[in-house]
Amino acid sequence: MSSSGVETESPDLVCELDNVQGVVDALTSVRWKRHQDAVLELSEHGIVLIVEDTGCLQAKVYLQRELFVRYEYSAHGRPRFGVSLGLFVDCLNTFCIPGRSSTIEFQYPGPDMQLLLKSTDSVSTCTYAEIRTRIPDTISWDYNFEPAGSTPISFTVKSAALKEAIDDLEWPGSNIQITLQPTPPSVTFKGEGHGDLQIDFMYYANMDLLSAFICDQIVSHRYKYKFLRATTSNIPSSVIKDNRGSKLTIGRGGMLKVQHLVSVARPSTSHSHIDSAGYQPPSRIAYIEFFVKPQVDEDNAYDS
Repeated sequence: MSSSGVETESPDLVCELDNVQGVVDALTSVRWKRHQDAVLELSEHGIVLIVEDTGCLQAKVYLQRELFVRYEYSAHGRPRFGVSLGLFVDCLNTFCIPGRSSTIEFQYPGPDMQLLLKSTDSVSTCTYAEIRTRIPDTISWDYNFEPAGSTPISFTVKSAALKEAIDDLEWPGSNIQITLQPTPPSVTFKGEGHGDLQIDFMYYANMDLLSAFICDQIVSHRYKYKFLRATTSNIPSSVIKDNRGSKLTIGRGGMLKVQHLVSVARPSTSHSHIDSAGYQPPSRIAYIEFFVKPQVDEDNAYDS
């Protein structure tokens, strides 16, 4: 940047990432429709991307600063700006090179409040992009996820099995009822449409498929199918390949939280960091969270 008589302010954030494809996978997992607006929030701890739909579904992608090979943060407070999620993902895709890891530099803000992207792999060539940002719309609702009681209501299921179950329960405009019961410990997904279709996960029948089951009372809530499907429709193939699990938690009032883990490890080293159980050091993981509100016409009290 050339010097001038006017002193140039330093950017709020300059950071570098050595696995663009991992970030593309993480962001694609919350891209459930063609046109989506997203809000990015910057902090000394990392970057959070937030998307939502009609005040009933919200998703967050957490990119912790440990994911970055360089993270220089100088802002006061937590700057927020809005972008088109589709444009952001498509732009990042142009930096992905099949079969090799790509390093990219992010800078915000640019001279006109843009998000600046630049490849840093080669001294002879450089890919450069600018994404126009905007003042973000106010997040329309605070997920404010709270436990339903003293005992968390949660379970972990293989991501591939969860996606398959939700895909199989599709009825146009339907609801999905999720029921947990402690005896026998099980989770039931029931689709309601032109008939009933039910899928049961029995804890003791297959503890590799369904694990970490915590429930001390019968709990049952209904969720709009299109919102529930959005939580699994774009799970990255790397999550399925690594045989990862997804955690589902039901909070106060029936709020459903769905959590996925997406690898952002360099392709050349990812296998050496993953053990037989699919564990990977937390610093190389992007955390994905979905929050789904229950149907308003249901009795939100827990059945017992």
